Amino acid sequence: MYKEAYDYYRTDRAKDDRAPNTVDPTSFDRIAVFDAYGFIDQISPRPLLMIAGSDADTLPYSQNSIEKAQEPKELFIVDGASHVDLYDKPEYVDPAVAKMSSFFHENLATN
Repeated sequence: MYKEAYDYYRTDRAKDDRAPNTVDPTSFDRIAVFDAYGFIDQISPRPLLMIAGSDADTLPYSQNSIEKAQEPKELFIVDGASHVDLYDKPEYVDPAVAKMSSFFHENLATN
């Protein structure tokens, strides 16, 4: 994933005049110890939707998290997508957005 992300952020595809495209070296230690999944089992009873690409190097993290999470939970896999493909490629983003829309409607809509 790191090579794919590096390639993405070093191309015009990800360029934005407001983003300097640098990493603050003082944040490396924080990045190294950050655990986004450490409290995954405590999200319930709030609904959890995770979206991952079938070709994403990060897919095992999503699968492991869904196993540990309590209900309600759902893992939506976008066929053929890598992790970075889900950033901006319409053929992968569109089904992910459609899934988010239906998930939010089902789980967050008020009566």
